[in-house]
Amino acid sequence: MLCNSAAANFSTQNEKGVPITFLEAAKNSISDEVLSQAMSLKGIKYKYGGNSPKTGFDCSGFVNYVFNKAANVKMPRTTRGLSRIGDTVKKQELLPGGLVFFNTRRRPFSHVGIYLGEGEFIHAPSTGSKVSVENRDTGYWKQRFNGGKRVKETSED
Repeated sequence: MLCNSAAANFSTQNEKGVPITFLEAAKNSISDEVLSQAMSLKGIKYKYGGNSPKTGFDCSGFVNYVFNKAANVKMPRTTRGLSRIGDTVKKQELLPGGLVFFNTRRRPFSHVGIYLGEGEFIHAPSTGSKVSVENRDTGYWKQRFNGGKRVKETSED
């Protein structure tokens, strides 16, 4: 699995100034690499179908790029494909580096992000926006939360 348990290793804050602490299972773990890679892309513009920092990202392109660069793991390209990999976990069992899914288009698993911990996730939201950190337990996202996945170190297409 990407993450197991918990010793703080890196803290930052989201755009609203809320502190975020990244947790690790072990030094140099894959989850650390995933979280570092994801956070390094904060501010990259959204582009439908986008899958690189140069052109921009859509949500699944962002997840695919992060896991490929950080862990050399090839992920499915669509949110539907991503929803079929890994182990399903309850909201309270999510660990940093896992995937969070939302129903944003009147269908399950139509949006995906990478879970950071403490309710926070990073994603490529929508046209006109940029890769950003949000809280899955507030307003819009709370109403649309579909579930989470714990991604294994090797994933299938």
